[in-house]
Amino acid sequence: MPSPSEKKLPGQGKTFYLTTTIPYVNADPHIGFALEIVQADAIARYKKLLGYEVFFNTGTDEHGVKIYRKSQELKIDIQKYVDDGAEKFRGLKKLLGLSDDLNFVRTTDEYHQKAAQEFWRRCLAAGDIYKKNYKIKYCVGCELEKTDSELVDGKCPLHPNLTMEIIDEENYFFRLSKFKESLLKLYEKTDFVIPSFRFNEIKVFVERGLEDFSISRLKNKMPWGVQVPDDPDHVMYVWFDAFINYISAIGWPGDMTKFKKWWPVVQFAGKDQIRQQAAMWQAMLMSVGIEPSKQIVIHGFITSGGQKMSKSLGNVMNPYDIVAEYGTDALRYYLLAKIPSFEDGDFTMEKLKDTYNADLANGLGNLVSRILRMSTSNNIGLPAREFEILDKDPFAYAPYREYFSALARYEINKACEEIWFASEISVTMMDKLIQTEQPFKLIKTDFDKAKNHIQIVLRNVYRIGKMLEPILPDTAREIQRLIKTNTMPEKPLFPRKD
Repeated sequence: MPSPSEKKLPGQGKTFYLTTTIPYVNADPHIGFALEIVQADAIARYKKLLGYEVFFNTGTDEHGVKIYRKSQELKIDIQKYVDDGAEKFRGLKKLLGLSDDLNFVRTTDEYHQKAAQEFWRRCLAAGDIYKKNYKIKYCVGCELEKTDSELVDGKCPLHPNLTMEIIDEENYFFRLSKFKESLLKLYEKTDFVIPSFRFNEIKVFVERGLEDFSISRLKNKMPWGVQVPDDPDHVMYVWFDAFINYISAIGWPGDMTKFKKWWPVVQFAGKDQIRQQAAMWQAMLMSVGIEPSKQIVIHGFITSGGQKMSKSLGNVMNPYDIVAEYGTDALRYYLLAKIPSFEDGDFTMEKLKDTYNADLANGLGNLVSRILRMSTSNNIGLPAREFEILDKDPFAYAPYREYFSALARYEINKACEEIWFASEISVTMMDKLIQTEQPFKLIKTDFDKAKNHIQIVLRNVYRIGKMLEPILPDTAREIQRLIKTNTMPEKPLFPRKD
């Protein structure tokens, strides 16, 4: 039987690539994208715990008509406008406690633009790009054409404050209709899209038949985009260009060794992007002979007080403001534990405060303080040799199994439930053990028995610290440090909010 230090981790020697979508820079970061990137970060960290080498990608989408118009409206040089916008999203790395090695791609990067042009050439060579005149109804907010059946009272349901525009011009088109059967064949892979009810949506969409989609814009009307190869009158449609970040970020086409190391990818996206990510992008990959994505994980929207967040309602929340008041790990906890992994979830500052006080201040933070007060005041710690086992082989311990199983299913909120409420070493169970056995009283009459209870709680709170690494990385490190050194925190981990 190998020792913990000799044991091979489940992902050792394997690679894992995951990416978020890349948001437009025409608006400040909002809590909806914070949800997506924090979910992806939790999975990236979980995979690293398993021993995988991980490439985690995000970035910014910097082309398209709404960015062009916004810069004109503000009378700002467009390159400066997208540079400033990109920095706000790049700042999420520190703000949200994201992985140190997070990759950040910009669609205005020279390498990305050259990759997009090469991708275009290969689609063209495959016979999947052609030019025609067309007339459509277009939602600038979605940067997508819309059929009458998709509209509500003549407007896009996702952007009801915007007037639908009519585009009537000659564009290049991608031959999406060609790929219906190939996509349905791909969808025979049972877990290609998660959750299953979102997978059913895209299957139904493709089974109904596919229409070719526009992939260019006339440069004299909308000059801000990647230049179409060999046609100075057209720039690429923003979606066509943006998809390619998923492969340009890992070296395609110039560094194929790097590309082959990481591809295929697990993609995180919102429920409004199923068609784009699971059909349009996969068909584009098929056109150039690249293996499809490995998996697409779809999350819901964040509502506020039961209403969809929108600028017109004035209920959009900025993660910078929330972190300034509550801290990084408090926001991470709410997004990961209280927003369902695949359904819509509600966020208000009142709910955040209630959750913070109940689960973090009175729950986890109080548990850590109570057990360390008992251990430090009575000079009861854990033997140094125990930490090697606790650090190097957390996966064989039975109470961890459902936690890891939930993360493997991308059910991050279920994994949080295991830590706080469900498992036999949860915050709730450790609080119950202290209340039932009362080692703080027992220490006066039966030191050895009290010491045993205290060490059991210390050991399991340390394990909670290990389980927290993907969820609350800063808090996880601090809990492990405090227990290893058997010291009281200088200040509460989560001071109560009145």
